[in-house]
Amino acid sequence: MSISFDEKVAIITGAGNGLGKSYAIFMASREAKVVVNDIGVTEDETGRSQKAAQKVVEQIRAQGGTAVANFENVAEPEGAQRIVEDALKHFGTVDILINNAGILRDKTFLKMPQEDFDLVLKVHLFGTVYVTRAAFPIMKEKAYGRIVMTTSVAGLFGNFGQTNYSAAKMGIVGFMNALKLEGRKYNILINTVAPLAATRLAFSTGVFPEQIVPFLKPELVTPLVAYLCSDRCQTSGNIISAGGGYFSRVQMLEGPGVRFHPEDEITPDAIANIYDAILNMEGAVSFDSTKDVLQVALGPLMRQSCE
Repeated sequence: MSISFDEKVAIITGAGNGLGKSYAIFMASREAKVVVNDIGVTEDETGRSQKAAQKVVEQIRAQGGTAVANFENVAEPEGAQRIVEDALKHFGTVDILINNAGILRDKTFLKMPQEDFDLVLKVHLFGTVYVTRAAFPIMKEKAYGRIVMTTSVAGLFGNFGQTNYSAAKMGIVGFMNALKLEGRKYNILINTVAPLAATRLAFSTGVFPEQIVPFLKPELVTPLVAYLCSDRCQTSGNIISAGGGYFSRVQMLEGPGVRFHPEDEITPDAIANIYDAILNMEGAVSFDSTKDVLQVALGPLMRQSCE
């Protein structure tokens, strides 16, 4: 059965170009009513323009779809609220939120102005928080929601010259990990994509070899994001890497560890002697929440104290 978004309302931030544009056009082609948000920063970042978002809306409408443009800044709480208000004004509700908006300010840490570090966190991390905060009450009230957040391999694994971007992108994962637990009882499912695509942002970093750029079209990430937004998706809290036709789950894992009795003397020398065993990841497992981690780490102590 073909996945459809009939009668669903989707907000997609940063949808004037690249990944967001691809998401918006595809979702609209599957009957979603789309709010195409983009602040419209010019390529030289000297100004703002409404052209990018408006062109996407025109393309959607020309193909028989339904969409409206929004030009608010996700990095401002009031702007994020107005994005959601636009969805309510035009379509009456919000069912789907794709947090995709982002910028880059790459420099090595010691050369990076603090304002560049702060701005990247504000757009990526706080922008995600602001728009989600505005949409979440609507989803809670109707007991339905699909939220897709955007991390990066730079956040998951690191990338030279991107301390600000990496910190923001890993912060988004932490935000999802906690919010998935709150959303679960309201049928609000929250997942995160780590896209690999040759977008305008990616071109500015020079991170991809030129010969593979044709294989990194945003459209190769879109099917995964669309699935995560659909009723067919019934999982929450996953991180999925996607790009070039490759899809894979990414997890944080904890190894089996080494256990001392807490009443024994534990010295730095003792740690040095077993440090390789502490680093051992054979048999590593993932956890759904902090509660599960504590059960493994402290469970034996709790059982022993009860004996």
